Amino acid sequence: MPERDPVRNALPRLVPLPEGDWDTRTRHLLAALPRDPGGRVPNIFTTLVRHPELYEQFMPFGGQLLRRGRLSGRFRELLILRTSYNTGAPYEWGRHVPLAKASGLTDTDIDRIVQGPEADGWTALERSLMRAADELNRDAWLCDATWEVLTEHFGDAEMIEITMLVGQYHMVAFFLNSVGVELDPGFDSAGLDGRERER
Repeated sequence: MPERDPVRNALPRLVPLPEGDWDTRTRHLLAALPRDPGGRVPNIFTTLVRHPELYEQFMPFGGQLLRRGRLSGRFRELLILRTSYNTGAPYEWGRHVPLAKASGLTDTDIDRIVQGPEADGWTALERSLMRAADELNRDAWLCDATWEVLTEHFGDAEMIEITMLVGQYHMVAFFLNSVGVELDPGFDSAGLDGRERER
């Protein structure tokens, strides 16, 4: 993989839209969001809302994958965290580790996500899901062997969802990393730094 710019996230390129600058439309768009402790709206949303039309279309799609998808929470978060690892997205990683734990992933599981699909302890299905995230990241498609294993467990809709979920969080990582969205207070990206030690 190419070398990464060590200062790429030193300063945000776009900052969250300050609440004092929210117009009526912005307030309406952000009103339905659950807030972080202290009443904060997460930085991803107050940054993305700088493009209100895109924000308005993105939220239902992202919400479908995150909250109303067909995959179990464990499988969903496994794919998201591996995608966060593959894209070096500290914001995505930091926000999803708590969701992964709430979905049943343990600290040991989360450490193994950084180690990859060949780490000891994965079930055959989990190993194939990790490979799927890696193949989509690297090649933009699933190889036949991975497809065959996954289709033994998942139907057509779930297979579509696996590819769309990884793709959606890849896209989100592009946005987060490129504009330098800072991780919100109370969240951290601990554990993701293992990817840098492996390079």
